[in-house]
Parts: sequence; C-alpha cells; structure tokens
Amino acid sequence: MDNFSLASLFSIISENYTFLLQGMGVSLRITVIAIVIGILWGIVLAVLRLYAPKPIAWLATGYVNLFRSIPLIMVLMWFYLAIGPTVQQYFGINNTSGVRLIWAIVAFSLFEAAYYSEIIRAGFKSVRKQQMSAALALGMTKIQAIYHVILPQALKNMIPLLLTQAIILFQDTSLVYIMSLNDFFRATDIIGYNNNAKMEMILFAGFVYFIICFSLSSLVRTLQKRKRTA
Repeated sequence: MDNFSLASLFSIISENYTFLLQGMGVSLRITVIAIVIGILWGIVLAVLRLYAPKPIAWLATGYVNLFRSIPLIMVLMWFYLAIGPTVQQYFGINNTSGVRLIWAIVAFSLFEAAYYSEIIRAGFKSVRKQQMSAALALGMTKIQAIYHVILPQALKNMIPLLLTQAIILFQDTSLVYIMSLNDFFRATDIIGYNNNAKMEMILFAGFVYFIICFSLSSLVRTLQKRKRTA
C-alpha cells in the first residue's frame, strides 16, 4: 500500500479490463436470470399460498419457510458439492465453468423465489378483496381474475420492494466464489493476487459494487416518492 499509487491501480485495471468485464458479465447474468425466474416462481408460490387448497398451500408455505431459514451460501454448497455432482455423474456431464454457472443460477433462483414470494404475497394482499369478487362476478375464472385484475395492481405496489431485493441479489452474487466461478469479485481478487495488489483491488471491487447498488437504491427511493405523491 505504501508504494502503491492510483496510477498503478489504473494501469492494472486497464491491463485486465477484459477479465473484469467477463467477471461482471457472470455477476449480471446470474442476477438477471435469477430475478426473472425468481419472480415467476415467486408468483406461483404466492398464488398457491393464497388461493390453492390447504395441502398445496402448506407445501408452498413449507418451501418458502425452508429457503428463508437457511443461509444462501449453504444452498450454493448443496448444489456445488452434492446435487450438482450427483446429477452430473448420473448424466455423464463434465464439471465445467458453464455447468457450475447453471447450478449457481438454479440455486439463486430457488432461493430468491422464497423472498420474492413474500413480497408478491404482500402485494396481492394490498389489493382489495372486492376486486376479486368483482372479477368473478363478471364471469372470469379465478386464474383469469388473478392474471388480469389482481396481478397488475399488485405488481405496481411492489416494484420498489422487488428492486430492493434485486440489489441484495446482485450483492450476494459474490458468494459464487465457493463454486470456483469467476464473477466480478473473484476476478478482482485474482488480478490483485497476480499483481501484488489484493487490498487495492478489493477496495476497487467495493467501490464498483457501491456505485451500482447506490444508483439502484436511488432509483428505488425515487419510485417510492412518486408512489407517495401519486
């Protein structure tokens, strides 16, 4: 640190920017796909918990409680050390970085769906019950009423919370280092190790995460203000 300068740091970053961009690509890929799958599966779980027969609702509730009660890093380790290798051995699949990326996306999607389900369930409950009754009175089925009437209103109410959870998800992608994936954080760590600048590169990674997450948090605050003034 004593003999290290900003010029040296910028030089290291410029020499390795391709590797850094590849790492950020991995982080963003996991984030975006896990958000999409997590929200879709979260909607299904929320609907099952609110409108399905009790045995099915209990199963959905058990799923949500299970994944909300264990650390994400443990779920990643399940897929990396147990589920993934078992499936790969059964189908004769090699343990490549692409396969590990798929397992990471699956783990994140299943885990985040439990949190999105709670957000979506709260969004559904924020819509007045009379809306469902009115839709059913117009001849809609319950599924049609949920899709055309309840869901659009609920999504509008929960966009800030969904974005907040997306920010947390992006931050958590740094945990994929345990699966030997070169995400953005691991890329900075490798570059720092190779250039005897680990602390500097870790600080750089923290700065990049801060800029991205702070920008998204500002967007969330703006949306919340607009919602309150609407």
